[in-house]
Amino acid sequence: MDDGEIVSTSEESDYDDMPPLKDVSDLKYVVGDKVLVIRRSISVQTKKDVMEQQRENIFHTRCLINDKVYSMIIDSGSCTNVASVTLVRKLGLNTIKHERPYQLQCFNECGVVRVNKQVMISFSVGKYKDEVLCDVMLMHATHLLLWRPWQFDRKAKHDGFKNRYSFEKDGRIYTLAPLTSKQVYEDQIQLKKCYEKEHSDSAKLEK
Repeated sequence: MDDGEIVSTSEESDYDDMPPLKDVSDLKYVVGDKVLVIRRSISVQTKKDVMEQQRENIFHTRCLINDKVYSMIIDSGSCTNVASVTLVRKLGLNTIKHERPYQLQCFNECGVVRVNKQVMISFSVGKYKDEVLCDVMLMHATHLLLWRPWQFDRKAKHDGFKNRYSFEKDGRIYTLAPLTSKQVYEDQIQLKKCYEKEHSDSAKLEK
């Protein structure tokens, strides 16, 4: 507004459905359930133009892991795939020792963390199914973060205007479409609440 006040149009958004996944020439809808855990996020203002709202957005979507819905982000900002400690614990996944342990402060609010474990994650988005080797670390931003290794292995191409990733696997072309800003915000709020509850429960057990 002229006086500097920000007015949200999220209640009037036409993009309440889950975003589509393109398989060859048809767009498929990804999982529609609620995700489980995440972190505090900046406020997201939903715009009426779905293309315009993707201009500054990181790619967020939802995936199935062991038949449960989890949050997933694709970003080309670093050189490793990451799975959250919460995801690994909830699913009881077996981890392996990291061949080259390191320290990192990037995805959490708890300071520097040591990364010394890896895990193989099998996931799906619509008909697209895959598995990735991930470093395991405390991460409040999402459950599964795909970075350069996944993009390199799949030769994925990013459409910066539509914020979509296209690639070929097993002779089939897929195009992953992102969540809208409103959907990202809703996931962040819900997952933040779940994370805070988990943190509170842990604190009670320590007393």
